[in-house]
Amino acid sequence: MVGALEGIRVLDWTIFQQGPVASMILGDLGADVIKIEERTGGDVGRGMVRVAGAMVGGKEVLRNPYFEAGNRNKRSLTLDLRKAKAKEIVYKLVEKSDVFVQNFRPGVAERMGMDYDTLVKYNQSLIYAHASGWGPKGPDKDEPSADYTALARSGLMTIAGEPGMDPIPIQGGIADQTGAVMTAFGVVCALYARERTGVGQKVDASILGGMVFLQGHPMVFCTMANLWGMRIARKNAGNPLWNHYKCGDDKWIALAHLSPDKFWPLLCKAMGLEALEKDPRFDTMDNRMKNCEKLISILDETFATKSRAEWIGIFKAHGLVFAPINNTLEVTQDPQVLANDYVTEFNHPVFGPTKTVGFPIGLSKTPMSIRREAPEFGQHTEEILNDLLGYSWDDIAKLKEEEVI
Repeated sequence: MVGALEGIRVLDWTIFQQGPVASMILGDLGADVIKIEERTGGDVGRGMVRVAGAMVGGKEVLRNPYFEAGNRNKRSLTLDLRKAKAKEIVYKLVEKSDVFVQNFRPGVAERMGMDYDTLVKYNQSLIYAHASGWGPKGPDKDEPSADYTALARSGLMTIAGEPGMDPIPIQGGIADQTGAVMTAFGVVCALYARERTGVGQKVDASILGGMVFLQGHPMVFCTMANLWGMRIARKNAGNPLWNHYKCGDDKWIALAHLSPDKFWPLLCKAMGLEALEKDPRFDTMDNRMKNCEKLISILDETFATKSRAEWIGIFKAHGLVFAPINNTLEVTQDPQVLANDYVTEFNHPVFGPTKTVGFPIGLSKTPMSIRREAPEFGQHTEEILNDLLGYSWDDIAKLKEEEVI
């Protein structure tokens, strides 16, 4: 089956995570993604978090999981964009492409002749996406940014954790990943609009905007009701049935009952606490709230009597709403995650069968696919120049001599 974006060509001039993941999403959906990299160093993300990979022919092969995580389903083209002939190659590609994605600071693309106003001259229907840090307007639009700064400025670090804690850093590039999703979503919307109107356009998305939108409810609670600072202490959570608890094996489990009166009798029965069901301290939601510290203390003691696996079996049998608090390794092994291909397996040419993050959306007729691993540096330069743009092998040899490619 073909992908939803089969026949769409994307030019990817991006580095690190936000931009590369955005174009990777488009590649997962079937687009042909050509990654344009700086001729001598490439995407700086190639140099991050290198780890030992596999043994091939008796030699250790180093692969970079950071780069692999954001660059599958792409071809790599290396160019020295300071040279006129390199820009000429990009402009020829723009004529044959649908989308151009970049995530450099404002002003960089303009200086390099890779801005929207320049590229649209070569393709009036081009969708041009700029994935920025702070957005296209405002006093700080030209300032440098990073995932960590977006986590900080968006307020997310102050709603994680408990009251009184210092700001909590959240690892893993969450802001970059969110900005990437928003960028890809914007591109797909623009492609749909072009399908109806024939008009291309510029798409702007940012990691700050993505993080603000991700926190929609906390933001609206603040703007509409002046309620902010949503940290809640576990030991005195107002709804003890919406809380997390440590089990006897030091693993944690979360309860999530927004209709606690309905589930209170079931929880009492499941945990062998039937005597508490009619206890006037705990028999209603209001009473449990008034006496939450005492109830949470009782629940803590009870949870400590069994392992998490035992509690999971008991809670399933009683129809309670819960989930294990997984670490990352446990997520990658979670049968529900695997059944839905949220973590999936593909045949990597170096590693062999390899687990990686899948696609979180299911399309029954045009599913996503992992068709190729992240490209080696400049792996497809000659292929793109020869097959797509019609450069002869003599032309390509000359471009190499001139250090254009």
